[in-house]
Amino acid sequence: MKLTMKAKILLILTAVLLVFPCQIFPQKKSPKDLPPQFKKWLEEEVVFITTSLEKDVFLQLETDKERKLFIEAFWKQRDPTQGTPTNEFKEEHYQRIQHANYTFGRSAPIPGWKTDRGRFYILLGEPRDIERFSGEAQIYNSEVWFYQGLSKYGLPAGFQLVFFQKGGVGDYILYSPTRDGPQALLTSYFGDQSNYDQAFKKLKQVSLSLARVSLSLIPGESAQFGRPSLSSDILLQNIQSLPEKAVNNMYAQKFLMYKDIVEVEYTANYIDSDSVVQIIKEDSGQYFVHYSIELNKLSVQSFEDKYTTNLKINGQISNLEGITIYQYEGSLPIEINANQLKSLTYKPFDLYDMFPLIPGNYKFSVLLKNEASQEFTSLEKDIFIPEEEAFPRLSGLLLGYKTEPITSLNLIPFKIGKQQVLSQPKNIFLLQDKIFLYFQIFGAGPELEEKGSLKYEIFREEESVLSFSKKVNAYKNELNISEEFALEEFSPGFYWLKVSLLDGEQTLHSEREPFEITPVSSFPRPWLFSKTLEPSSHPSHSFVLGRQYFNQGKTKKALFHLERAFHSQPNFEEYAVVLARLYLRIEEYEKAKTILLPFQESSKVRYEVYFFLGQAHRALGEFDYAISVFNRAITHYGINILILNSIGDCYHRLGNITEALAAWDKSLELFPTQPEIEKKINSIKK
Repeated sequence: MKLTMKAKILLILTAVLLVFPCQIFPQKKSPKDLPPQFKKWLEEEVVFITTSLEKDVFLQLETDKERKLFIEAFWKQRDPTQGTPTNEFKEEHYQRIQHANYTFGRSAPIPGWKTDRGRFYILLGEPRDIERFSGEAQIYNSEVWFYQGLSKYGLPAGFQLVFFQKGGVGDYILYSPTRDGPQALLTSYFGDQSNYDQAFKKLKQVSLSLARVSLSLIPGESAQFGRPSLSSDILLQNIQSLPEKAVNNMYAQKFLMYKDIVEVEYTANYIDSDSVVQIIKEDSGQYFVHYSIELNKLSVQSFEDKYTTNLKINGQISNLEGITIYQYEGSLPIEINANQLKSLTYKPFDLYDMFPLIPGNYKFSVLLKNEASQEFTSLEKDIFIPEEEAFPRLSGLLLGYKTEPITSLNLIPFKIGKQQVLSQPKNIFLLQDKIFLYFQIFGAGPELEEKGSLKYEIFREEESVLSFSKKVNAYKNELNISEEFALEEFSPGFYWLKVSLLDGEQTLHSEREPFEITPVSSFPRPWLFSKTLEPSSHPSHSFVLGRQYFNQGKTKKALFHLERAFHSQPNFEEYAVVLARLYLRIEEYEKAKTILLPFQESSKVRYEVYFFLGQAHRALGEFDYAISVFNRAITHYGINILILNSIGDCYHRLGNITEALAAWDKSLELFPTQPEIEKKINSIKK
């Protein structure tokens, strides 16, 4: 369902591009280099439940503050009842360590948590049953632990673990049917060590119950050809890799990526999300990046009878050299009432957004923060926008569960033609659903549009369950293609939908997208907020494109778009500021001055107006005017070294050495390390 509450998204476009911190991960440390408390935490307290990714991330953290925040996030990800004061998992874990040290450490030369029994007790907890064999002449002291109810981790419904005192000395060690065999449990077996069947028969005479687990740890499984089943060793491997299955450790990677970007209170609160990114070409020829971020839940805070939150959005596009091409920030305030909250509680939340982008290869990332819960999530994606379509190709396939007609000329995310496609990242459908397929053909050309065809195929595993073809010219709009697929004749399962673009018998390009048909009768579709932009002809899009070209160093294209935006709205200060900055770069100082002069008399003048206008006056040799403008900047915004250095240069060119030195000396007080300024001062004094 669409969000019907009052909600407005504010897009903040800054004239001077903010620098999004560059993710250069520090070098991984050795555990021995950690402070003692963190070394103990990593190598003793959580050594058996930490994933390899979590350990790698922890060893890359640089400060104790970061380590403490990571530990907080580590336990939060395992908390079964988040939002309550008690973390049951954490409490249970430390109780298991205490029990292991007390119970298994008394008879061992090492702490109990280091023993085999201690490790598996910490991993699996208290067994349902323990059968002990001790003080018997023909078998070594042994214990058989029985577990149930751990199938959610991919383990058998019931299984056993065996620990024995190898050779009758030392601590109990883990028994492996294939590595040790029943002969290892017998105190006096002198037969063929490779003859498991013979050893099994002898052990059976001594203890039937111990013999049963000696060839397989899984009840009811019989050994074949008198040898242990490999499934027991697979079971032991799966138990030891349990940490990798018990937690989604993506949070650790996000912690490392965003620890220097998100506020401290958010750092430990990463929540998982799914996303869709689609490149769609408008009829104008301009490409837009459309994306959605889906949260399984949206936390809100209550005040009287209202429930609110505010989502902060920070998006960044950088090229493959790491240079930021475009960055935007947004704010999405959400307010709902009690009735809406009740109907939306069990539904995921989808945010739909879009923006124009110039050609190139990019890294795209979005940081989404929920101010009510102080949680954050993110999206990262590699995307490509072609300079021009040299070869015919298909866009990605967008699979929708619903479409809505759009009559507005405004741009709406995932609007193709006159329809908005509502989709979810996991592409899950009911048997009674239809799949609404949308995609585009790029660079087709008149001949292919006339003679080309599209082949549609649906596969289940490698088997084709549906196939048909259509001529490209059968569609009214060759740029935007849509098809519908009823699913009532299909059976639940996992599928692939494939579309191929053909020229005769030759396949020019193909795309495919997975989807799932679920056997359940219903499941909740998301409530969503869909951002709306002005039509593609609006100057705001030219302004965004101009900034992107400007940041990429493509001056001519930047100039075309920025001038187009400014001349469409010459009274819009931000357009003037960014265009003036470009004029200064290409030494068109008179043009920069001309477009900025009208804004200096407004009631609220931006700092950039003063700074760039002052620079234009200075470059034109109008030093008195420049000093006047720079002084007004200081009056409104305070001093900084850029302004002081510029004022010093103007006074120096006017021959007023005293004022020049005063400005530069003040600049050095603020920032002493300025070799060029020191060089100028020394030159004057000499």
